Amino acid sequence: MTSSELERYYRILELEPGATLEQINQAYKDLVFVWHPDRLPKDNPRLQHKAHEKLKLFNEARDQLRSFRDNQPTRSYSPAPQADKPSSTYSSPQRTYQQPQPNSDLSGKDFSRANLSNRDLSGRNLSYANLSGSNLSDTFMHKVILRGADLSEANLFRANLLLADLRDANLRSANLIGADLSGADLRGANLTGARIRSGDRLLVKLIGAKLAGAIMPDGIIHT
Repeated sequence: MTSSELERYYRILELEPGATLEQINQAYKDLVFVWHPDRLPKDNPRLQHKAHEKLKLFNEARDQLRSFRDNQPTRSYSPAPQADKPSSTYSSPQRTYQQPQPNSDLSGKDFSRANLSNRDLSGRNLSYANLSGSNLSDTFMHKVILRGADLSEANLFRANLLLADLRDANLRSANLIGADLSGADLRGANLTGARIRSGDRLLVKLIGAKLAGAIMPDGIIHT
């Protein structure tokens, strides 16, 4: 890859050359969130076409920059031996979890109290997974499958759950402040005690969400 091509990919993601992998991933998520076609008017073909072209550029830039960074030489070192430690983990004060691998089926997995903040779980299958007490703040979960999942007391602050499948999910006492649940399927979900308001102000996006049969935070079943 030439230097001019490399600079172009950084510009597409609105980054300065030399940005870290974490910055690349975050910039990609932010731009996809802004330009995703599902967030734009369906009856505007010009904007829909522009959004699809933008997504192609963002995907190409992210993949090329990831490949470039993966192929860079790394400084060798000899860490002190550590017995029985996985090569890739994330931890909570109580437990240690192996990091989910791309394209893996996570249905029924135990991620209780896990720190999954800022991760990209879009399109992943987490049906019937245990995510109770987990930190999912600012996590990108567009079209994620969370049917029947346990999200009780989970922190979903500013999480992107656009078009997520949350049928029959347990969201009791979850923090949903700032979350985007536009178009999400919440039929049969239990939101008893979930935080969605500050005073009288609703702080969750529920545009187009399916709520039939859902138990709302006040205990009333939505009809």
